Amino acid sequence: MIKVRKIVIVGGVAGGATAAARLRRLSEEDHIVLFERGEYISFANCGLPYYIGGVIEERNKLLVQTADGMAKRFRIDVRTLSEVTAIHRDRKTVSVRNVKTGEEYEETYDILILSPGAKPIVPPIPGIEEAEALFTLRTVPDTDRIKAYIDEQTPRRAVVMGGGFIGVEMVENLVRHGIKVTLVERANQVMSPVDYEMAAMVHAHMREHGVELLLGDGVQALEERGRRVVLTSGRVLETDMVILAIGVQPESGLAKEAGLELGVRGTIKVNEHLQTSDPSIYAIGDAVEVRHYIHGFETFVPLAWPANRQGRLVADHIHGFDAKYSGTLGTSIAKVFELAVAATGLNEKTLRLLDLPYEAIHLHPLSHAGYYPHAAPMMFKLIFDRNSGRMYGAQAVGKEGVDKRIDVIATAIKGGLTVRDLPDLELAYAPPFSSAKDPVNMAGYVASNIMDGLVETVSWHEIDHIVAKGGVLVDVRTKEEIAQGMIPGSIHVSLDELRDRLHELPKEKDIYVICQAGLRGYIAVRILRQHGFRAINVDGGYRLYAVAKQ
Repeated sequence: MIKVRKIVIVGGVAGGATAAARLRRLSEEDHIVLFERGEYISFANCGLPYYIGGVIEERNKLLVQTADGMAKRFRIDVRTLSEVTAIHRDRKTVSVRNVKTGEEYEETYDILILSPGAKPIVPPIPGIEEAEALFTLRTVPDTDRIKAYIDEQTPRRAVVMGGGFIGVEMVENLVRHGIKVTLVERANQVMSPVDYEMAAMVHAHMREHGVELLLGDGVQALEERGRRVVLTSGRVLETDMVILAIGVQPESGLAKEAGLELGVRGTIKVNEHLQTSDPSIYAIGDAVEVRHYIHGFETFVPLAWPANRQGRLVADHIHGFDAKYSGTLGTSIAKVFELAVAATGLNEKTLRLLDLPYEAIHLHPLSHAGYYPHAAPMMFKLIFDRNSGRMYGAQAVGKEGVDKRIDVIATAIKGGLTVRDLPDLELAYAPPFSSAKDPVNMAGYVASNIMDGLVETVSWHEIDHIVAKGGVLVDVRTKEEIAQGMIPGSIHVSLDELRDRLHELPKEKDIYVICQAGLRGYIAVRILRQHGFRAINVDGGYRLYAVAKQ
């Protein structure tokens, strides 16, 4: 006789709703109860900024699944507006409060799944409690409040605090309403998954759209009920509304009060099967601690893909499958006006903190064949170990083709490929879509050249110091390109003249070479090295240098 189990899920959206649906597909007998504190059990929280901006016109398109729809299709006991307030592990029950009526009761469970998600960080800034037009964005009701305020009050100015995913997406969608937006970010860049020089492209693009970026500054206080924003620099901003988007924190209070073990940043600690320190309680989604897929360190990565994957794995493990979560790679992408900004794996900032040696290369490919109309440039960065060829991560910024290339690298990392395998990837090609040598192939060629000792590189942030100390920098671009700008102290010798002017260069010194994007610099290095010079290429060329230094 099949034992009927009672499985209680706390929280819906990506993790909880996914787990519930998979559990029912695996068993028609189990009693599944889904508690959701809010009104909506499954909604597209990543789409909320675009509904505010009018890109998504119909509100109901944000609702992935309704409570009634899920209850009917999957025969699940769905209880919305029901907040789980306590876990009683000793008697395997949870306390539940009806948000509307205040009624409280206990519900038993055999297995408990926690999917409480994360909540916006609200710092203790003076005046924040009194601010009348201050908003956070995490739920459908949050979205309704922001949209209603914009529609009814027609604000002219807005301050966005925080330059992460939600912050930059809200900037774009506020601008769509004709609102003058100032973004305040305490760090020196937006979009922390990418490194500074990649974010610099985003900074320039946002400024082109009229956004005022105040980087390296923070909010010290709010005055006049949020109408004045006082910055740590002393500057005061007049505003009609404030969007608070400085990050999220795990909703782990239930787990903490129940005595479950916590991890980094207050996350719920889980094993590879996503069980908490109590084997009958699982935890998934934005509230849990995960291991980074590449290095294995414990971290907090609140993204949609991990939550969805974990929801399915938990259901599988409950039903006897050897389901294990292998870690989070952190693959992400965001739209910033016309640009896409994407990353996967580890960035340079993290690798330096981990004290791991690495190489980083930058390419400036087109999204598809240059002779086919509307090819868009992108900046592509690959980070790897020069000894083993293991890929640590990749980043890309551009108008087209960014998602495809980052997805290929993410897949290659999960497949255990090295940079030497990238040239062998046979990727779909036709002129409207790519080039015969895809940017991913090209990145593999460049990285392999470094591993084979055919070229040595220095970074954009090192070359000024090298020249200031007397280093020889040869710019091999054309006169027309030089007229657009060059690094002070560099010598101009175009690539096509290089062989005839070798006698002008000192053999007793290292020769650093720069071109526009890196390819001609590589060719020059090969010429110089075969004529007895020690030559080093400036990675990414003048294009990268100019973007990063602006």
